Amino acid sequence: MLEVLKILIGIIVLALGIPLGSHLAKRTKEELKSGRKWFKLIIIISLIGGIIGLIIKNDVLLFGFFFIAIVTSRSLKKPRRKK
Repeated sequence: MLEVLKILIGIIVLALGIPLGSHLAKRTKEELKSGRKWFKLIIIISLIGGIIGLIIKNDVLLFGFFFIAIVTSRSLKKPRRKK
């Protein structure tokens, strides 16, 4: 039961990364343009770290790295143009 609760909390935290990444993208447009290649590198490293956390069954590494990957990838997403 405790393991299920940890997984649910982790999923909720990962879901909070989506609006947080979008908010950061709106606030830091200048930094996103100049640091695009570094953000892509952070995403790759975070995904690798998340997979390693999954392999060694460490929930903190798994959710921590995936949270970073989600926030960073949402920051790189290009905003939709309004009509």
